[in-house]
Amino acid sequence: MSRPRIVIVGAGFAGYRTAKELSRKARGKADITLLNPTDYFLYLPLLPQVAAGILEPRRVTVSLSDTLPQVRLVLGEADGIDLDGRTVHYTDPEGTGGTLGYDRLVLAAGSVNKLLPIPGVAEHAHGFRGLPEALYLRDHVTRQVELAAAADDPETCAARCTFVVVGAGYTGTEVAAQGQLFTDAQVRRHPLRKGMRPRWLLLDIAERVLPELDEHLSRTADRTLRERGVEVRMGTSVKEATPDGVLLTDGEFVGTRSLVWCVGVRPDPLAESLGLPMERGRLLVDPNLQVPGRPEVFACGDAAAVPDLENPGQFTPMTAQHAWRQGRTAALNVAASLGAGVRRPYEHRDLGFVVDLGGVKAAANPLGVPLSGLAAGAVTRGYHLAAMPGNRVRVAADWLLDAVLPRQAVQLGLVRSWSVPLDTASPELARVPGRPQARQDADARSGPGAATEQETRPGRRATAPAAPAVEEAEPAAPAVEQTDEWEPTEVASAGEAVISEAKAREAAEQESPERRGPERRAPEQKSPEQKAPEPAKSQPGGEPAKSQPCPEPAKSQPTPQPVKNQPDGEPVKAPGPVKRTDADSAEGAS
Repeated sequence: MSRPRIVIVGAGFAGYRTAKELSRKARGKADITLLNPTDYFLYLPLLPQVAAGILEPRRVTVSLSDTLPQVRLVLGEADGIDLDGRTVHYTDPEGTGGTLGYDRLVLAAGSVNKLLPIPGVAEHAHGFRGLPEALYLRDHVTRQVELAAAADDPETCAARCTFVVVGAGYTGTEVAAQGQLFTDAQVRRHPLRKGMRPRWLLLDIAERVLPELDEHLSRTADRTLRERGVEVRMGTSVKEATPDGVLLTDGEFVGTRSLVWCVGVRPDPLAESLGLPMERGRLLVDPNLQVPGRPEVFACGDAAAVPDLENPGQFTPMTAQHAWRQGRTAALNVAASLGAGVRRPYEHRDLGFVVDLGGVKAAANPLGVPLSGLAAGAVTRGYHLAAMPGNRVRVAADWLLDAVLPRQAVQLGLVRSWSVPLDTASPELARVPGRPQARQDADARSGPGAATEQETRPGRRATAPAAPAVEEAEPAAPAVEQTDEWEPTEVASAGEAVISEAKAREAAEQESPERRGPERRAPEQKSPEQKAPEPAKSQPGGEPAKSQPCPEPAKSQPTPQPVKNQPDGEPVKAPGPVKRTDADSAEGAS
């Protein structure tokens, strides 16, 4: 008899805990597969400390292969589920599709940034749900302070050292608290103009900070933020975002180059594609975390609407604490459905909450006991160390080093502005050049390779797109640049170029003389129906694409594709027509 196949989609708090508990309980009697876009579990509560330069990025990541040795890890994003056929279709980081069959399925896809219909937010704001976004924010804040220190114009200086955070929940409050400390430390080494200091604004339409928590935690956080210099504006949000600042709902315009979107999260869109009963974007499940009518399908975490047995008629909130506990319940019930153990409903008891406010300050109420100041800070860090499934010693060491050494405020330039858009279903992954959605917006305001300040001003005349890929040309025009001297075209692979050249010449020999006539003209003599192609654009950090060296221009492709450089290192130069490889069309972390 074959072993049962268990597929877990997502390795966030719920998915990781499910895999860990199932691997312990199965003891090799089941094939457990974990499908996740990254090879690590991300401990989200410490992400603001990565953005503030306290922790190194790898400290908040836990290797899935090392901590789940009996679980098969498949890198990829689920893009379709056949419930009747019991299969999950996915796409791996290099764009190759695959299918996983299952006898039991656990959906723990997590959540993504919540978007609101506010003009300009999707174009000019950045979220805070994944490691790439935290790395980008760290570089961006460092860059803006350095540019502000060197600016001659007081207005430009003020705008660059103004940071607006929208959303006063867990994430927004901690980002603003840690960010103010980070920038204050920077300006001690890079003084701003006389009388200026970094300005942080925390906005929310709610009446108080941390509206989902009790009033003690809210008051403690509010008082700490205001004492630190953060402008806390409750009942106020963003009405419109522009390249030069944000218009608030109270009518004030705040000049800024930094808009951090922490309004909240929404369930991963994968759940909606199943056509099953939903509750505000979350998949409805019973108290045993099973999908009604589909006993082989379980769901937990942010993707599931789990009945709250402590509050009849309500569902558990989308928090890491609930997701972690639901993961264990899901594992026990999956095992019970295969004959090992008994099913049990998801029940929880509130253990309290902790909010890290930076330095030694925090707000906490463990087991209902309200704490603040140094005691709350100790409890908060102790809780995080206990809750992390790995890297505890490394995290503690970084905290110790941060207490005795100054932070290193340097730009690494690893994540570009266009690679972490707000509107994405995969905040754990940074977009890479080569895919249509990875094309950089010409109005990007920051990051290496972004548009300049003059290019982003309203009403400017666009001269060329700032996207990392070339602009799509006419169907009959090759995506090459016409120059006086033919030079080699830079392509992604020399082998692909040679094959493409041979095919192009073979096809040219088979053409009729009437067809070849117009194509053999000199580059400056084009046929009437052939339009001049747009020049190929350079990739960030790469060299511009060159024209063909052949006496015959490259034949027009039916659907021209952008010229790609190598992901790393210098591009390969080789003659022949441009051809896009499969790897170029692929993307590279609930």
